[in-house]
Amino acid sequence: MELSVPVKAIPFHVLAVIASDAQLKQSVQLKPSSDETTLKHDNVVIVGAASVARYLIRSRSLLNEHNVETQNEARLVDLVLSSQTNVVESIVKQQKTKYLLSDAPHLVDALAWGALYSANLPYPHQWAVTHDALTLAEEVLAGAASPAIDSVPSIPGSAPESNVMDVFKNLIASQLASISKLDTKLIYDSLDLPRSLEHGDLAVAVPRLRVKGNPAAFAQEWAKAFVPNDHILGAVAVGPFLNFRINPKILVQKTLSLAGKLGFDYGKNNLGNGKRAIVEFSSPNIAKPFHAGHLRSTIIGSFIKNVYDANGWDAISMNYLGDWGKQYGLLAVGFARYGNEEALEKDPIKHLYDVYVKINRDAEEHPEIHDEARAYFKQMEDGQEEALALWRRFRDLSIVKYREIYGRLNITFDVYSGESQVGDGMDRAMKQLEESGLLQDSEGAKLIDLEKYKLGKTVVQKRDGTTLYLTRDIGAALERYEKYKFDKMIYVVASQQDLHLKQLFKTLELMKFEWAGKCEHINFGMVQGMSTRKGTVVFLEDILDEAQEIMHEVMRKNEAKYAEVDKPEQVADEIGLSAVKIQDNSARRIKNYEFDRNRMFTFEGDTGPYIQYAHARLMSIERKSGLTVKQDVNLDLLSEPAAVDVIRTVSQYPDLVRSLMNGLEPCNVVTYAFKLSHDISACFETLWVRGAAPDVADARLFMYYCARVTLGNAMRLLGLRPLERM
Repeated sequence: MELSVPVKAIPFHVLAVIASDAQLKQSVQLKPSSDETTLKHDNVVIVGAASVARYLIRSRSLLNEHNVETQNEARLVDLVLSSQTNVVESIVKQQKTKYLLSDAPHLVDALAWGALYSANLPYPHQWAVTHDALTLAEEVLAGAASPAIDSVPSIPGSAPESNVMDVFKNLIASQLASISKLDTKLIYDSLDLPRSLEHGDLAVAVPRLRVKGNPAAFAQEWAKAFVPNDHILGAVAVGPFLNFRINPKILVQKTLSLAGKLGFDYGKNNLGNGKRAIVEFSSPNIAKPFHAGHLRSTIIGSFIKNVYDANGWDAISMNYLGDWGKQYGLLAVGFARYGNEEALEKDPIKHLYDVYVKINRDAEEHPEIHDEARAYFKQMEDGQEEALALWRRFRDLSIVKYREIYGRLNITFDVYSGESQVGDGMDRAMKQLEESGLLQDSEGAKLIDLEKYKLGKTVVQKRDGTTLYLTRDIGAALERYEKYKFDKMIYVVASQQDLHLKQLFKTLELMKFEWAGKCEHINFGMVQGMSTRKGTVVFLEDILDEAQEIMHEVMRKNEAKYAEVDKPEQVADEIGLSAVKIQDNSARRIKNYEFDRNRMFTFEGDTGPYIQYAHARLMSIERKSGLTVKQDVNLDLLSEPAAVDVIRTVSQYPDLVRSLMNGLEPCNVVTYAFKLSHDISACFETLWVRGAAPDVADARLFMYYCARVTLGNAMRLLGLRPLERM
C-alpha cells in the first residue's frame, strides 16, 4: 500500500491507525505529497483522510463493528472520523476514565489524539502508538524536506562544531531572524526543549523575544513563513509557542559521528578559552572531623571545577584549610595533656579531634584554659618557632590524611592553601582599610560598619591585635588575584555563611578592588540525619565504610556475577560512593535534605547504584557482542523510536554542559543521567546486538558505545568513576 501524505496538513489520525498495527507499519509506504491524503492499494484508490482511516481499519479488522461489546467504540470511531474538531474535543473532555473507554488506550483514543493533534490541540495522554505516529510524521517530512543545507551560520556563544543541537538552533535562529527582523542571538538564546516531544524537538516562547503585539499571532505568522529544509522539517505554532521538528536521520548521523569521534571529550567546548577560575571548596578545619557539611562542599565544589573545565576555562581547585586561630592554641594546650604520638601518626584527624573535645570539656570547668590558648596563639602569630613547629606538624599530618580521603572520593586539589598561608596581603588589607576610612574603633577592637547595606557590623581585629576570618579572607583574596589574575573566584560554602560572604564581597567593593565583582558565593543547604546504623557519627569515613559494606552485601547475593568482578571490595566502595554522591546531588543545592540510607543504597529507582548499573550493562553488551566497535556503520538502520530517543538524549549533552554555567546545579546532570539510563534501558529488550543481522549489529553496537561514552562523561562530571563490571 502506498499512502500519499500532505506535508502541509499531515493527517495524524491516519498515521495513528498505521502505528497501532505492526503489519500496517510494515506494509504501508509513506510518500510526501502536496495533494489530499490518498491511499493506493492494488487497483483501489481511496481519497480523503477519513475514508483512508476507515479503509485501513477494515482491511486489518482492527475493530469488529458487529460485535455487541465493541459497538460503543465503533460508534465513537465513526463520530471522531465524521465530526469537526470541536466535537472530538468535547468527547474527550467528557471522558470519565483515563482514556475514552477505560484506563487502557483503544483504537478510538488513537484517532481522537490524531484529530486533536492535527488541529494543534492537546490530548490528555501519550502512549506508544502516539509516539510511533509522530515518528511516521517525521519520516514524511524528512522525505519532503528541501533544500539541502551546505553550511551552518555562525552565532556568538554557539559551538556547532562540538554541539549538534547548535547546528539546528543556528539554522532556526538565522531564518527566524530574517522573518521576524529580530536579533539572531536573542532568538538563539530563547530556543529550548519543549515540555513534550509531541510538540517538536525545539521551541521558542514568543514572549521571551520581547516583541510588541499578540505572541500567538506572531507564532502563527512566522510558522507559515518558515521554509523547511533537510535539517528543519517544519515549524508549528501552538499558542504563543513556535515549535520546530528536526530531521531525525540527520540528528542520528551528526550526533553519533560527533560522540564517536570525540569520545571522553564529547560535551566539552572552548567557550571559556583564555579565562581562569579559582574554585575554593571543602576547606575543613584541622583537628575537627571531616563531616557532612564538608562533604557537600567537597562534592559540589569538585563538580563546579569540572563544569568550568568542560567549558574551556583554566579552572584551579583550591582547598583553603581552616588552620589558624585561637582553637590551635587550645589544641596545643590539649595535646600537652592528652596527646599520644602513636595515635597521632595512625589517624591525626581523629586523634586531634578527640584531644580537642577533651580540652574543651576541661575548659568548661576551668575557663583559664582559654587564656592559655590565647597566649599560645599569640606566640604563633608572633612567629615563635617552637609554637609553630607543633602547629606545622598537626597541619602536615592532617593534609596527608585528607589527601587519602579525597583520593577515595575521586577528588584532587591543585592548591592546598589555608588561613595560615596568607602573607603580607592581610597587613596591606588592614592598611588600606585604615586609609579608606572604613574602620571604626570599638573598645580597642576594629570593625567595619555595613549597617546601611543591611549587613550589620563586622570585627576585623580584636583588642589584642589578633586577626579574624574577614581580615584573613580579604588578604587571601588580594593575594590570589595578584598571583592568578582570576576572571572568577568561587567560594563553595554552606548557606550559614551567607552573611559572612556578603560582608566580604561588600568590603572588597568598598575597598575599590576592580576584581571585587568577580567573586561569587555558591551556597548549599545542610544534610540532616547523617548517621550510621550504630548511631550518630560525625566522621565521613564511617559513612563511606558503611556504604561500602552495604553494597558489598548486596553484590554477594548474586554469586555468579560476584565471581566475575575483579577487586569486589573496591567496586563495592565505588558503588557506595556513587550512592552517597547521587543522593547529595539529586536536589537543588540550596535545599536541605534527609540522609536516607534505605533509598540511597538500593539498585531500584533513581539512585547512584542504578546509574552505575546502566554503565556496567553497556560495557557488558560490548564485551558479550564478540564485535569491535566500528564508527563506519550504516546509521540509517537506527530508525526505531527507542533508538532515536537514546540518540536524541545523547545529542542534548553538550547543551547541558554549557547550560550548567548559569546555575551550577549538579541535580541537572543527575536528572540527565537518569533520563539517558532510562532511555537506554528501554532499548535493551528489543534492540539487541547478538543475533541481529551483521550490519544492524554494528550500527546498534556503535549507538550503545556512544551512549556509554556520554553517560560516562556525565558521571565523571559528577565525580563518579564509571564501573565496567558490578
